[in-house]
Amino acid sequence: MVYGRCTIPTEEQMRMCFILCRSLTQLYRSIDLVDVDDRTGNVVILSGEETQISVRPNGQWRFE
Repeated sequence: MVYGRCTIPTEEQMRMCFILCRSLTQLYRSIDLVDVDDRTGNVVILSGEETQISVRPNGQWRFE
């Protein structure tokens, strides 16, 4: 969903982002960036120098 010029994540994405960010911080990993890719609608989570996670609109996620 687009709100103004900002893409809003789906409920499934928000739920999964919370779970993933919580899991990363429990492992003492910093969360450097959380953003929505306007081209794909995926939420992107960057943690540290090597970890990139992509969350699709249906809530499925994968390491990039």
